[in-house]
Amino acid sequence: MMTWKIFILTRANIFCMPVTKKTKEIILGIDPGFGRVGWGVIIQNGSDWQAVNYGCIETFATDSFVDRLVELYEAIKKIIKKYQPTRMAVEDLFFFKNLKTAVKVGQARGAILLAGARNGLEVDEFTPLQVKQALTGYGRAEKGQMQKMVQAVLKLKQPIKSDDAADALAVALCAGQSLWVKRVSDK
Repeated sequence: MMTWKIFILTRANIFCMPVTKKTKEIILGIDPGFGRVGWGVIIQNGSDWQAVNYGCIETFATDSFVDRLVELYEAIKKIIKKYQPTRMAVEDLFFFKNLKTAVKVGQARGAILLAGARNGLEVDEFTPLQVKQALTGYGRAEKGQMQKMVQAVLKLKQPIKSDDAADALAVALCAGQSLWVKRVSDK
């Protein structure tokens, strides 16, 4: 099946070129923040998913907030270039006790979303409740339950040490499940 992707070359001209669907999905999952951003890359292996790599991007509190946003943007671009994902999944803001923190995380999400969009990725957004529902069947699952499910689904021998990376892999798995549901319903 042929799909069309739009590339804007100038403000006046819009050009389209055909893009064929890749058979294997590679999903970059992101758990956003501005001090710590979890990331995880998974690849489709038949009907299963495998972890390719995962980690955490950390910015320095002593840097200006704008410099931290630039650092996040550049780090996400490097991850995209290295792992060549076919799509990106980012956790959406759902609830914050501190409005100032929520605004800053929202701005960091903007830099992350821009990095994905500028690199031609389809971007999916999921709330924490959606991610928990997708992995455990229960939207109020605890962090420990989520980490165990991520470890089990990806068949990892060791637990993931970084909560942020584990959350990012959970977001990526949620996107993978969402793709499966969409493909089944399209048939």
